[in-house]
Amino acid sequence: LACRHHRCAFPVSCNELCVWNTATAQPLYLSGHHYSISALSFGNKINPLLVCSASHDRVIVWNLDECTQKVQEGFTPQGIVIGTLLGMVLHIRFSPDDQQVAVCAGNLIYVLSAKKEAILAELDGHLAPVTAAEFCTWEKNMLISVSEDRTFKARKVWEYSTSQLIYQSGIITAFPLLSLLIDEENKQIITGCAEGQLWIFSLISDHNYRSIAHIDLKKEQEKFCNKVWKSGKEIGEGQNNSRLFKTDSMRPAGSVETSLPILLIEHCDFFVGFHNEENTYFSQKTSYFWIGTSTGLLIINLANFELEAFLSYRDYSDLSIRFARSCALTRKAANGKVLCLITSMFEDMIAVLEVNLAALVRTQHSDFLPRGNEKSLSVIARKHQVFVLCKTIYFNCKNNLLGKHFIVYQIIFLGVKNTVKDKPLVFHSKIKSSGYTAAPRMTMFSPNTNLKKQEVSKWKASCKCKNKEYPLEICPPIKYEKETSVTCKPTPIFCVQYSGDGELLACGQADKTVLVFNSNLTHVHNV
Repeated sequence: LACRHHRCAFPVSCNELCVWNTATAQPLYLSGHHYSISALSFGNKINPLLVCSASHDRVIVWNLDECTQKVQEGFTPQGIVIGTLLGMVLHIRFSPDDQQVAVCAGNLIYVLSAKKEAILAELDGHLAPVTAAEFCTWEKNMLISVSEDRTFKARKVWEYSTSQLIYQSGIITAFPLLSLLIDEENKQIITGCAEGQLWIFSLISDHNYRSIAHIDLKKEQEKFCNKVWKSGKEIGEGQNNSRLFKTDSMRPAGSVETSLPILLIEHCDFFVGFHNEENTYFSQKTSYFWIGTSTGLLIINLANFELEAFLSYRDYSDLSIRFARSCALTRKAANGKVLCLITSMFEDMIAVLEVNLAALVRTQHSDFLPRGNEKSLSVIARKHQVFVLCKTIYFNCKNNLLGKHFIVYQIIFLGVKNTVKDKPLVFHSKIKSSGYTAAPRMTMFSPNTNLKKQEVSKWKASCKCKNKEYPLEICPPIKYEKETSVTCKPTPIFCVQYSGDGELLACGQADKTVLVFNSNLTHVHNV
């Protein structure tokens, strides 16, 4: 799936591409693939607006303006084939200038020209299928990719102009990495796995790709739901007991707990609905981003890594999709609304949701945000049977999502002066004296001079045994006794150093790690 402005792209009848204009409700059908379409992506520029589709046999770039003109003239639109027989493609992405296309096919990443059929670079190294790749916007010729590889090759940074591996992370998680987003403003990358875990890493050159935060979406969602549950508010379509708020302790016996795979991470145009409001609870300098999962949409605050709002698919009776297999979102909101495109996990069904972001956030933070003339969230189902094997449901999501989880902070911030004022600082009836009235202590310490001669001699003998010196009368060592491999990949060793007692050996490596061995190289004490 792919979304861009007011256009949605998705496959129809397996090998046919449909680009639907939501403003005019006109579909544009593009044919050129012989196998099922497995990946889609829109270009970054508006003029011309490009879309790339990939299947097992072909990778095609379409110019939507030219294709629309061809259809109006009665001709069959054609795209530019930029790659053939690359394998099973899971992900494609345009470069910032729309001149190259990164194609993730199997364990490889192909960097193709967007103008003609030419492979500019072939990047290998992953041990499992590559699931996502993104171009770095502020540093030219840099590509970041994540994979299903569960070893140390799960996340890579490439300089694709020379096909050189710049950085390779260690193991991030036991679950496959599915999604990736580059935060240009904060120079960070955000990646998500199949078990609802988010990791944020810094891309600043001096930070060496260090980890900044780890977010467990299940815990954050449960924390958010517990606050709403305790406050007595209702979320959804007026339901008193929304299934979304039933945590582990409330889950009935025999029910199944589903995983929370992160299908999509996208920037959130958070303040588009509050541009006419002077006093807003949320900071204008904070970044927000969407998280698309199999069960709903979430909005995460990048400043405190907390959940700000969420939308669950199963809380809307008009939406027949309960579990999504894939998800796509528009990066920028149009008229305060965001288009969301989801496909069913079990059926050949596609749904288009139009989410009113301001109404969604305002109703979940109604204690702080001013209420406008907008109604609470509701679903207006207008079903159009216009696509083959596809039922499109058009939503205006303004349902009643309420929450009071920020009232706690309001009490703390506004009640500090009143609660601390005129209160005793100590609540004990008796307080131990600090000892300033007692006489000063003259003797600071007393050395133990009663050591027996035998104990002193034993202690000296043990020190002599540990601090061994190489005999001068013996020839220098020319044969090695033992050899061990310190890493599983070629890594330079910069320095080695024995400990003072000669029992341990430290080894400093080029990958910024220090290994500590026994002197006989039999056991690794620390990494």
